[in-house]
Amino acid sequence: MKAFMAALTVLMTVSTAAFAQPAFPPPPPELGPPPPIPGPPGAFVLEPGHWKWNGVRYVWVGRHWIHRGPGFVHFIPGHCGPSPGGPRWVPPHWGP
Repeated sequence: MKAFMAALTVLMTVSTAAFAQPAFPPPPPELGPPPPIPGPPGAFVLEPGHWKWNGVRYVWVGRHWIHRGPGFVHFIPGHCGPSPGGPRWVPPHWGP
């Protein structure tokens, strides 16, 4: 019985870990040149694209320009950051 419970614990741990991180397909290829910059260089940064959860599934958000507002000097790329419910996507943005 102990061996059965140990095997069941291992199986549950492995199956839970498999579902904890969603598997992402590779990003769709970017076809053609990037969109034209909408303003002066230095005021925008080209975000290369990322997967976004739309409430039902992950969808690809293609590359786009992100405007730098007044007082913002550092571009922070999109990344997974900590949150009370587990890792959460933090979209790319400009910071002070």
